Amino acid sequence: MIGNSENRQSFLLPGGYVDTDCELLREVELAPLSGRDEELLATQESLANAAILTVLLSRCVLRLGPIKPVSEDVARRLLVADRQFLLLKLRQVTFGSRVQATVQCPWEGCRKKVDIDFCLHDIPLRASEEKGPLYTRKLSSEAALSIEHGEQYREVVFRLPNGEDQEAISEIIGVDETEAQALLLARCIRRLGPLHDPGPEVIHRLSPLVRAEIERHMEESAPQVDLTLAAHCLECEREFAVPFDLLGFFLGECKTSRGLLYREVHYLAYHYHWSEKEILALSREKRRKYIAFLAEELRRASHAI
Repeated sequence: MIGNSENRQSFLLPGGYVDTDCELLREVELAPLSGRDEELLATQESLANAAILTVLLSRCVLRLGPIKPVSEDVARRLLVADRQFLLLKLRQVTFGSRVQATVQCPWEGCRKKVDIDFCLHDIPLRASEEKGPLYTRKLSSEAALSIEHGEQYREVVFRLPNGEDQEAISEIIGVDETEAQALLLARCIRRLGPLHDPGPEVIHRLSPLVRAEIERHMEESAPQVDLTLAAHCLECEREFAVPFDLLGFFLGECKTSRGLLYREVHYLAYHYHWSEKEILALSREKRRKYIAFLAEELRRASHAI
């Protein structure tokens, strides 16, 4: 963290956004969810998670380098890991760092619920050493490409996946993960040997070895937010790793606390005579501060009678 003022905090992205002038932008200013944002997330059913995250980031990222405000188009072009990082920080500044959740033991014959309790500060992060926007790598001799005239090529040029790619594959990833991965590679690969923007047909003809090597190079080049958690089942005494769906958990928190949000709006409107619009513009922290002040004033008034 670089610094913070009331309700706003500044961070450095582990990857970064390359603007139209080829400048790398990493510093972001983030605001916690307002009541209106909480209400939006609690009632959102129509969008895929990647699209929901784009909307959320465009509303809560106040600044990216000199870019202000941050549009949905900009939020959509952020790297996948940068979007995960911002979601992690947004959850921290809105609901706090401690997470308590329940997962299911994956072992057959058990399937018991397992409680997990961790701090978001402890999530492993890795910044990318090379900042792109394009990356050039050499494939192994075993994965060399024979594209035309029997000549072999080993050079591949790619960019890293971003939110726009996530949205593009969101409809098919749950149906055909292999097809979704091929589409992702087709979107990100800029050159294979002499072929520029090779497209899905070429990607489908690549061997599993070639695909695996390109995917490995992309993963090693990208920043990382490791949301794989270690868990221990008390029932069967087994240890297991579980991928944690932070966005799904965040959305669930907003849905669960929707009733409380409306009670807070009613309480503040009743005592301060503020409009719903004014109250929903406040962050959860500010609403609770005013509620605490009111509770103290009411307590004093009751003792004075």
